[in-house]
This record gives sequence, structure tokens and C-alpha cells, in this order.
Amino acid sequence: MIKVITVCGNGIGSSNLLAMKISQIAKANGIELEARPSDFNGALGESPDLFVTVDEFAKQFPKEAPVAVVRSYANKKKIEEDVLAKLKDIAEQNG
Repeated sequence: MIKVITVCGNGIGSSNLLAMKISQIAKANGIELEARPSDFNGALGESPDLFVTVDEFAKQFPKEAPVAVVRSYANKKKIEEDVLAKLKDIAEQNG
């Protein structure tokens, strides 16, 4: 199962919505995934398969962190365009 942490400023609203959208996208594509929201500081102490956030937070992660950048926290079509290929790659690597 892929572990995803969605990141926004407070870890409540936007990241929760993003986690729900990513879960829907994964389910529709047959990918087993656990997505949960977090604020940026809390996320730094985590080790998921993938962090998903907007560009302003993505730039603050260490270079080696697995980060996918989305253009929207709410637009499912844009989120799918931005994240689905990475989720499929991770699923393949995890077997």
C-alpha cells in the first residue's frame, strides 16, 4: 500500500480535501493507497512514499524527499494530471 501525505499550511482544510481527491483517483485506477493530511512542519517528520502539495511548500522540502506538485488542492482533473503517473510508478516499484 502506498502511503501519501498531503501538505498545506495548517494541515486541516486544503490538505484534507487533497487527500480525499487523491484517494478517489487511486481507487478509480486500482491503486491501494492511504492518504492523510498534514501541515508542513508535521510532514517533515514523516517518511511516506510520496508527499503531495502545491509549489510553495514543495520548494521547502529537502531535495531527496519524494514530492509531487499539484496545481490545485480541489480540482480533481488537475490533481489527476499532476499525480497519477507518479502513483502508478510507485505502485509498480512496490510490486
